[in-house]
Amino acid sequence: MSTALARPSAGQRQPDTAPYLVVDQVSKSFGTFRALERVSLAVAAGEFVSFLGPSGCGKTTLLRAIAGLDPATGGRITQAGQDITHLPPAARDFGIVFQSYALFPNLNVTENIGYGLRGPAWPKPRRVERVAELLALVGLTDHAAKYPAQLSGGQQQRVALARALANEPGLLLLDEPLSALDAIVRQHLRGEIRDLQRRLGVTTIMVTHDQEEAMSVSDRVVVMSRGRIEQIGTPEEIYRSPASAFVAGFVGRSAHFAALVEAVPGEILADGRRLPCAAARKLLYGTRLAVFIRPEDVRLGPAAAALPGHFPAEVTHLEFLGPICRLSLEAGHLRLEADAPPDAVAALGALPGAALPCALPAERLMVFPADE
Repeated sequence: MSTALARPSAGQRQPDTAPYLVVDQVSKSFGTFRALERVSLAVAAGEFVSFLGPSGCGKTTLLRAIAGLDPATGGRITQAGQDITHLPPAARDFGIVFQSYALFPNLNVTENIGYGLRGPAWPKPRRVERVAELLALVGLTDHAAKYPAQLSGGQQQRVALARALANEPGLLLLDEPLSALDAIVRQHLRGEIRDLQRRLGVTTIMVTHDQEEAMSVSDRVVVMSRGRIEQIGTPEEIYRSPASAFVAGFVGRSAHFAALVEAVPGEILADGRRLPCAAARKLLYGTRLAVFIRPEDVRLGPAAAALPGHFPAEVTHLEFLGPICRLSLEAGHLRLEADAPPDAVAALGALPGAALPCALPAERLMVFPADE
């Protein structure tokens, strides 16, 4: 769905009340370069939404337009019913965590968290109480007097998060907040961020290029490409019902191949093989397709032989990934991948060079016009 105005995925529930944040036909240009092209989306109060896409797709530009750091050159942004399109960042109601955390190296943890708590709304007793509350919330009470250089990357991230939440913002913006951390710490902290967001109920938008990160924490995912929204949906919708070939190829792992719609309804022709395909049932004979299938959906051995359209495939490579093994398969010009538990792989004798029955379940093939 490479349209300027992304429509909700099928089955997506609509909020019962007016959305908290509305981005309406927003564009952003840097000279002659169009970084955003008429982007529209709505975010409900308390929702966790992730902007996902490859580098240069416009996801950070969209976040910065919402924050006012790179104001939109076209369109309108409203927050809690207020038009904020042309407001300076200081006049907008948000907290932000940058990829680099941007902590003040000469201030300790307490001072960093309380830095923005100034003015008559934050007298000293209330400020001290709020900082103590946030230190406890992010588990850093025992590190209150330390400086950023004395903290681990994960602890610095918690300080940046607490500082962003200090003013009790209505909107929390996270710009690649975990990308500087190693994999194990990143996995742990993304769970902490999600738990914290749920407890506070703060509307949150996160920019990430990490698919697993977006899928694991988000209520909805906004997949972007070349300054446009390709699809908006729940993680399951994005993964199982991609709206375009780009989404099918970018989100999750998949093999893809070219095919033609056959004269028999519900069949496609791929590399000389007739394969049943539920999604092709309503397509015109001769339509050129790009076909995608997830590795966990490929069937092998007796399970494949029981399905229509099965064919022999050679195992060319075997990769052990702990709970699963990933097999690379070749069948003529078809290049496929299949995931299976190690015990099942051993039982099938699926070693490199082995030939196995292979089948692609008709209902699991994802098809798109070849010219997308």
